[in-house]
Amino acid sequence: MTKELYRYKFDASVSLEDVEASLMLAILATESLHGEAQVRLDAAHFFDPDRRACVIDAGTAVGLDINRLFLGFVSREFGQDAFRVERVNRLPQHATRESRDRRTSEQQQS
Repeated sequence: MTKELYRYKFDASVSLEDVEASLMLAILATESLHGEAQVRLDAAHFFDPDRRACVIDAGTAVGLDINRLFLGFVSREFGQDAFRVERVNRLPQHATRESRDRRTSEQQQS
């Protein structure tokens, strides 16, 4: 599976709570398209408030839809000049570790 990662960096004028809410809304909307289980299996993202950044893996149909919806939401809410988006090669190392730790924790609770 190829990685198509997109990093969004937000200006200081943008509320990070609103960015995170937009990301959650994009994920919920994607669940309507693909179903909750498929989103849990295929969605990968990382939100870093310290860097005012969000990375979305758009390498699956689920990830591509999350990315499209998120871009639409933040463009309309904040304007296209309030953030930058770029394609990147890989997720930050701590994002990969957090995703793995979360999956392990969820499996242990089941």
